Amino acid sequence: MRNFTSLSVIIAFSFLMFSFGSVNDESKLKNEKTVFEGVFKTNNNASLSAIDAESINNFYKKYPKLKTYQKDVEDLYKKKEYNLIWYDDKNVSEFGALLYEKVRLLSEQGVKAKMPYMELVDDVFNENVSNKLPQTDTELLLSNMYVFYASNVYSGVDPATLKKIGWYLPTKNISYTRILDSLMADPARLNKDENLLFGQYYKLQAVLQRYRNIEKNNQWKKIQIDSINYKDLKPFDSGAVIAQIRERLFFVGDLAQNSKSHVYDEEMMAGILKYKKRYGLKLNYTLTKEHIDQMNEPIGNRIRTIMLNMERCRWIPAKLANAQEYLMVNIPSFKLVYIKDGKYNLVSDVFVGTRMTETVIFSGMMDRIVFSPYWYVPQSIIKNELKLKMAEDKNYLADHNMEWNGGNVRQKPGPKNSLGLVKFMFPNPNDIYLHDTPAKSLFEFEKRIFSHGCINVKEAKGLALAILKNDPDWPEDKIDKAMSGEKETTCMLKTKIPIYIGYFTAWVNDNGEIGFYPDVYDRDKRLDKLLYSDSVALK
Repeated sequence: MRNFTSLSVIIAFSFLMFSFGSVNDESKLKNEKTVFEGVFKTNNNASLSAIDAESINNFYKKYPKLKTYQKDVEDLYKKKEYNLIWYDDKNVSEFGALLYEKVRLLSEQGVKAKMPYMELVDDVFNENVSNKLPQTDTELLLSNMYVFYASNVYSGVDPATLKKIGWYLPTKNISYTRILDSLMADPARLNKDENLLFGQYYKLQAVLQRYRNIEKNNQWKKIQIDSINYKDLKPFDSGAVIAQIRERLFFVGDLAQNSKSHVYDEEMMAGILKYKKRYGLKLNYTLTKEHIDQMNEPIGNRIRTIMLNMERCRWIPAKLANAQEYLMVNIPSFKLVYIKDGKYNLVSDVFVGTRMTETVIFSGMMDRIVFSPYWYVPQSIIKNELKLKMAEDKNYLADHNMEWNGGNVRQKPGPKNSLGLVKFMFPNPNDIYLHDTPAKSLFEFEKRIFSHGCINVKEAKGLALAILKNDPDWPEDKIDKAMSGEKETTCMLKTKIPIYIGYFTAWVNDNGEIGFYPDVYDRDKRLDKLLYSDSVALK
């Protein structure tokens, strides 16, 4: 085992102070300078002042497992005019030591990757190792360590791979040089920088630490039930299982205290509602066997889910949440939110595409609202469904308020129209849009995958009212009339609204409460295999 002696303790303590103190307290950083001075010295008497292209090429011949980072490292030195990055005179800089400690604690970022030749980097920071590497090797190893860290924490999966796995939301365009400059100017950004990472990332990171502590302290105990003779638990039931459930609710934060009572009392009822809300379940007090099975999901699986969703947050531009107005749909939670001026103006249940007709993950710009719309039936539905029904019943079209229109079939406006009384359009090659629905009963289901790909919105009228609230040309009475189902009417929006259709199976709200949602399209499984399979090439 490598000996980090008192140095690691000092560095770890300084990062603890960063985490729980003021991350902008520059005086702390200055005071810590004496800790690092004179510790990271090389054995070379000559002082290296620059790196050249030849030394970089020779380095990758010597350390071929790092070649994947060569282009990014070359770019670093070109933009730094080949000056040294990691040395203050003959010593490794304080920032280099801080970055090293973050790499050693990479698991806190939800990352499992390990840098090749990390044992050599360890030697650089081990004061008991006398046979130090040449300065050139050390300098370039640390540059590779930086790119390794930045690519895993700030970038994640590359854009080409994202397209292969069907993620078409906007991605980042980041510069490792600019990131390095900002981090060196303010090392506290190593702990948190919402200019680099989507804010949800840090919320998930905090919950990741909490769940790992629960796992470490063996507080996620299996709830023992009689699977064969189990009866649904309801308020004021009693038994040992109630106490077990109560303990779980306490550890995950759904109960403020653990009374250890064996009675399903009012306090526990409130905790159960909180739990069910976090999991997107139907809000009632009954606890079925399925609910207990869900609670008995190994905590390791929950931790893995958090890590996967931290990875998804890496792909999203940090500035997205700063937009003045936007809509976001999260497929696994079956929720839509409309945000304006940083506030949630509307939250609505939705249902999305089936496994055969999955809703695509992408973004668009909403440019119009269509009231009392026609529904132009897709050719795939005509071919696979309507033709058979028309053959069985010659009056099928008329009975369903449909008509032929230039070789196509369309359903006329009305309360039974499959699109309901309003649709929200954002041009895209997938022909996906938001719309109302006459099938309101489908919102009673917990797992809502019913559509042919479009997103059916429960509060569709409320969304229209919220979007047009400040438009004097569209007062509420005009919207009511347009939604009468008599005539299709289009409202062109004066300002286009960004809409993002995403896929997050774990999401933390502003209160720090995490919601877990079903992996309805098995995307977690695929991403898990991509990130953690032994056969996956080094990023």
